[in-house]
Amino acid sequence: MAHGPGRCRCCGAEAAESGAAWGLYLRIDRQRLQCLNERREGSGATVFRPWEQRGDRSQFVESDDDEELLFNIPFTGSVKLKGVIVMGEDGDSHPAEMRLFRNIPHMSFDDTAKEPEQSFSLSRDPLGELEYPTKISRFSNVYHLSMHFPKNFGAETTKIFYIGLKGEWTEAHRHEVTICNYEASANPADHKVEQITPQTHFIS
Repeated sequence: MAHGPGRCRCCGAEAAESGAAWGLYLRIDRQRLQCLNERREGSGATVFRPWEQRGDRSQFVESDDDEELLFNIPFTGSVKLKGVIVMGEDGDSHPAEMRLFRNIPHMSFDDTAKEPEQSFSLSRDPLGELEYPTKISRFSNVYHLSMHFPKNFGAETTKIFYIGLKGEWTEAHRHEVTICNYEASANPADHKVEQITPQTHFIS
């Protein structure tokens, strides 16, 4: 296909749009993010970064005891997850399978025996070009995402350089705050009323 002189500007616009589309990394609660079986503590968080920086090979996470990795990713609001990119090396350390779970905080490897919301067979993607679309109906109200990588293509350890999350974010609903206040302050009073009120009726 031939492209005219305006192609460069078009490419730039497409790149900007792509960067914005893969911006869910900004909505991760990084203080509570976990990566289980990471060889270097805190390295799992480094793979969630701007789309434009996906080619930075200095930032990566590598598994420790075996090839499994498990990410627990809390968000600062509600997310509609539309797609995922997983970028590794062009070799056997690249993850070969990805399993996604929604809204199960603090997942452990024992919990991965559950049926995932969706699973994918991965291809080697050293450039971060392959998008795996999710079933949006299953990922339309996600406040916590767990990503399990159970195996790679045959290496002893798994290495991931970049994970892109594509979708939409909305602020947490106000009723969540209301529930927290109710549980913190109102419930004790309610219990007292339940104990006292029946006795008052019997006396009268």
